[in-house]
Amino acid sequence: MDGFAHLHVASGFSMRYGASMPEELVERAVAHGQGALALTDRDGLYGAVQFATACGRAGIDPVLGVDLAVDVGTGGSVGGSSSGGGVTAGRSTWDGSARPDAVSHPQRPRTPVRGGAIVDPRRPRVSVLARGQVAGVAPGAGWAALCRLVTQTHLRGERGVPVTTRDLLATWAHDVGEAGGPSRLLVLLGPDSDVGRAALAGRRDRARHLFAAWQTVLPRDGLAVEVVLHGGPEGTSGCRSHAARLLSLADAAGIPAVLTAAVRHVDPDQVRTVDLLDAARRLVVLDSRHLDRVTDSGHLASTAQMRANALEVTGGDRSRADRLVAMTALVAAECTQQARPDLGIGAVHLPEAQVLGLSAADDPMAVLAQRCRDGVARRYPGAGEAERQVVLDRLDEELAVIETLGYPTYFLTVAEVTDLIRARGVRVAARGSGAGSLVNHLLGISGVDPIRHRLLMERFCSPLRAELPDIDVDVESARRTEIYEAVLTRFGGERVTCVSMMDTYKVRHAVRDVGAALGLPPTEVDEIAKAFPHIRAKDARHAIADLPELRSRGLDSPRMAAFFDLVEALDGLPRHIALHPCGIVLSNSGLLDRTPVEASWLGFPMSQFDKDDVETLGFLKLDVLGIRMQSAMAHAVAEVERVSGEHIDLDDEEQVPHEDPATYELIRTTRTLGMFQIESPGQRELIGKLGPRRFDDLIVDISLFRPGPVKSDMITPFLNSRHGWSTRRFIHPSLIPALEETEGVVVFHEQVLVIVAETTGVSLAQADEVRRSMGTPQGQVDVEAWWRPAAAARGYTAEDRDRIWEVLKSFASFGFCKAHAAAFALPTFHSAWLKTHHPAAFLAGILTHDPGMYPKRLLLDDARSFGIPILSLDVNASIDTYRVEQVSEPTSDAVEPVESRQLAAGSDDETAIPLLSTGGGPAWQRANQPYGIRLSLADVKGISAAEVARVVAGQPYADLGDFWTRARVSRPVVERLVLAGAFDSLHGMGDGGLGRRGRVTRRDLLLHVAELERWDRGSGGPARRSRRLTVPSIAPPREDGAAALAGLPLDVREQAAAQSQAAREVVPAGAQPTQLTLDLGDRPELVPGAGLPELTGPEKVRAELDVLGLDVSAHVVQFYDPLLRALRVTRSVDLLATRSRSRVWVAGVKVATQTPPVRSGRRVVFLTLDDSTGPADCTFFEDVQGPYADVVFHSWLLLVRGVLRRTGDRGVSIRATGAWELAGLWDAWQLGGLERVQAVIAAGEADAVARAEAARLAAIEQDARTGRRVLVHASGFRQSPYADTRPPGLDRRSGRGAPVDALPPRKLWHASPGSSGH
Repeated sequence: MDGFAHLHVASGFSMRYGASMPEELVERAVAHGQGALALTDRDGLYGAVQFATACGRAGIDPVLGVDLAVDVGTGGSVGGSSSGGGVTAGRSTWDGSARPDAVSHPQRPRTPVRGGAIVDPRRPRVSVLARGQVAGVAPGAGWAALCRLVTQTHLRGERGVPVTTRDLLATWAHDVGEAGGPSRLLVLLGPDSDVGRAALAGRRDRARHLFAAWQTVLPRDGLAVEVVLHGGPEGTSGCRSHAARLLSLADAAGIPAVLTAAVRHVDPDQVRTVDLLDAARRLVVLDSRHLDRVTDSGHLASTAQMRANALEVTGGDRSRADRLVAMTALVAAECTQQARPDLGIGAVHLPEAQVLGLSAADDPMAVLAQRCRDGVARRYPGAGEAERQVVLDRLDEELAVIETLGYPTYFLTVAEVTDLIRARGVRVAARGSGAGSLVNHLLGISGVDPIRHRLLMERFCSPLRAELPDIDVDVESARRTEIYEAVLTRFGGERVTCVSMMDTYKVRHAVRDVGAALGLPPTEVDEIAKAFPHIRAKDARHAIADLPELRSRGLDSPRMAAFFDLVEALDGLPRHIALHPCGIVLSNSGLLDRTPVEASWLGFPMSQFDKDDVETLGFLKLDVLGIRMQSAMAHAVAEVERVSGEHIDLDDEEQVPHEDPATYELIRTTRTLGMFQIESPGQRELIGKLGPRRFDDLIVDISLFRPGPVKSDMITPFLNSRHGWSTRRFIHPSLIPALEETEGVVVFHEQVLVIVAETTGVSLAQADEVRRSMGTPQGQVDVEAWWRPAAAARGYTAEDRDRIWEVLKSFASFGFCKAHAAAFALPTFHSAWLKTHHPAAFLAGILTHDPGMYPKRLLLDDARSFGIPILSLDVNASIDTYRVEQVSEPTSDAVEPVESRQLAAGSDDETAIPLLSTGGGPAWQRANQPYGIRLSLADVKGISAAEVARVVAGQPYADLGDFWTRARVSRPVVERLVLAGAFDSLHGMGDGGLGRRGRVTRRDLLLHVAELERWDRGSGGPARRSRRLTVPSIAPPREDGAAALAGLPLDVREQAAAQSQAAREVVPAGAQPTQLTLDLGDRPELVPGAGLPELTGPEKVRAELDVLGLDVSAHVVQFYDPLLRALRVTRSVDLLATRSRSRVWVAGVKVATQTPPVRSGRRVVFLTLDDSTGPADCTFFEDVQGPYADVVFHSWLLLVRGVLRRTGDRGVSIRATGAWELAGLWDAWQLGGLERVQAVIAAGEADAVARAEAARLAAIEQDARTGRRVLVHASGFRQSPYADTRPPGLDRRSGRGAPVDALPPRKLWHASPGSSGH
């Protein structure tokens, strides 16, 4: 390694500025033989931890810094911009001679319409480096000062516009502990600083004056000049004369000068990517006027190139050039940051024991042990002596591990957080491997009993694993931010911050930015972007070649080649930072010395490091996940108590027994829509095959539906053995105790641990380390080389070893932790129990919080299938949530009586009606439910939360005019309420209401709305409030650096909250003031009988779909019944009675598409249709995707042909062989009846097959040249690159005579990330 180091380097973490990631930069520096490298990203330290880690692996010294915009009080206009333009006026030239033109002619600043100076004002910038121990700075002091500087820069002004000041830089540069001590920071004044800009303009006096100002505020050893030579034309930034002027300034002042390349990318040929990033950042089209660069320099140059640059800057003075390079190397040495002493990597930083309420005399380990022992009686109240001893022995083992690792404070902190959550009345549950810990169970962190379910602590926390264990906590999503506030209040902003995450370029992001930069029409760009599934940008061309729905769009034409070159160049680069959806960091009072913090959109303090970085730094990262299912269940429980007085505690097994027969009876019917984890098409099929009868069956089911068991082909043997279709087989007799609970099949990670321990004689902790090592191909090679001799030594034959190793190899990296499955099984059971015994309340909760993978309209159909009435939107009855209303007296008309439950003890309300049948059957089996579900106002298109609150606060209303006057809702929203039927009851157009006042139609009401608006304007009434919520004003900049130096704590939480961009909190309806109006008799009155016809049935459904996204009055498919009957379409409810392997036709509304990973590595598309009787799941394998993929992904109403497959008592699936748009067939039906429809189907199929065959042959040719793209994981699991990474949460093709549009005005289906289309 030689003595040169690049000290000004921007990586991809300089969002939309740098074009290379830290690992690439480090790799290139190593290739150049450079022993040190800096990372000075723009505006933050986002990539610092990853960079330092990469440097450590490569064996080079990391230098850490930041590139900041500076407010120097000049508006940033002196000397022009970094691109070389700007002011060129001055009284003299740099050498003092008179200018030919003494009159200044400043250029007029350009402000492009779409962006430019508005979004990137190009303020002067400086680079700031943290100094290290070589410079005499105390360990960690330079890094701490840099973190604090970045934090205060971000929090002092407007969110997203970090601008620092000289004074703030000086505050954190000075050594707090020692007057006159070494500077903690080094400020580099480069070509884009105020000094550099003045030098570029040739204004020597101005440059000296600005330079003196910096010298005045900074320590003498805290300032240096940065010399950059990019070789551009004279008069541009980084030209030779510009570099020479900066060097002469440094020499004249006796200040060190360093040589840099202002690096933005690794390779010179990445300049096009840099130009694209500039255009995307400034929201302008690609044009030389908008570029920062004027040459193709700016790459990570070699040492030889930098020495040549030094020689050119010094005019051939080799001695001065050598000193310039040597000074650069010296500065790098002085600013080197060491991983553990400076950054704290490798240490653990937990909250102080005193923060948890412990005194100085308290031993945290003793306190933890006592709390756990106190919990034994609470968790095991009826345990016998033998069972109690088992619990205590297991507890002693776990406490010994915790004491060895020194983690008692960790567990006490997590317990404090969960207690805090529970005290606020918020549902909380642990997930992940932490459910395997008895300590977590006894502390109340986890509700899963690890002893009952035979879970292992070693999978969660091991003495051989020197890292903090990971505990995830699920809370109600609707109250997640409330929990964040509570934790911040409890521990303080100096110990708590949220975790950030980087949103990186994927194909859709890249297409949009490239299209905008190239000036393509927005509609065309939008069409291209939405055509792709959510895949990596670098896979764009492969996707076009592989996916039939993309091949048909002409995206592989030569004119698009340059377009997709740029798209793929953006792959993986960070776009912007966002708040992580669940991560919270807890640490000691030195948190802000180790991580910079900025404000999130919601105003929470947010670390600039992601979840992996904060773990590397040794912080306690607690994932507080907002789970919509938890909110849905909380809503359901509250509704039950509101309407019946029955209080339900889902966590009380006395009240909600985990072995409730009725719950498993409902699950076995596969009517599991809305149930946590078991509602997807694949899960419903598996549930039908498995037939769960107890809680442990749910654990097995959740674990089986994972890639590991799929790859190992374990599902079929498990089911065959479970149902007695084949004899149970064990891979070895010695492993029967480990595999007996799963029919001899390996299902859980814990079983892998037991197998390894049993076959080799190692401990379970060592076995888990073996399992973890098998996550890479090389790890599997190493483990196999160790395992086979060890197993042979234990007496296993070669045949045994081959058989056992195949199971271990295929399962290890893709298995599922049983503790995780058990933690999932608990809310799965709770949701199923609620649907069984309180179906109306449960579905009201699901509809309110929308936690599942299906749209609300399918859930409404599910409610109807249970006999639950759906009550229409009503301005006098609907509120901001779905709620339960009694519609009849409960009866005991259960289909099959099951053991009944009574009203909860303690309810003294004799008139309260239990939601359960008191005559013998669970509530879900009633033919007619006594409770209905009232639609929510929140689903109205365009209505704001504030408008909903005003509507609810003003209830009841006498008529539309009264509503108009008092609710003050915008006219478009009122018109949508009319179209959705929200005033039908009020004006006697439906059942109930205030009575009929004559024949009034919705068209009459729409006309009346227009009259009311005209009257409102003419009467000079108050302006109707905007439906948009206001954003709180931003607090003025605060300079808290001096306060920090004085020893006062920085109120980071308060500063971050002041930058919140969230809408102002809505005043609850109960606290809203009611507005009384003085009736002067001039308000327009609704006149019935105007002769306007009522909306037809299809018009009502179309309006409901547009306004609510729901078809309430009738199902869409109902209007196609004549066609479907003629085609002999099988309804979903009748599929179970259809013979296996028979050909069927199904039709319906698309509700979901998925592309799950499968064993073959090929893409499989799951399509779910809804025909009002239930969902029908269709599977499109690759051999039929070609002709029909475009229909599947881009249509809404479909007819599908397929072959029915029956497995087990309730397992039903359809292997699709064709798909057609229902709207087009309806056209044919109207024109020529069934014969015409059949002709259209045949002709369409022939054409589609022909086009697909041509595309398939082209794809085969492409595969022969480049190879088929398949992702192969360490276990050998092959996965399509277009498979989903997570489940699903305008080309209008309306048929001419279709009763309802073929594509709705609102998106009414869920598409998973692997799904193409809108």
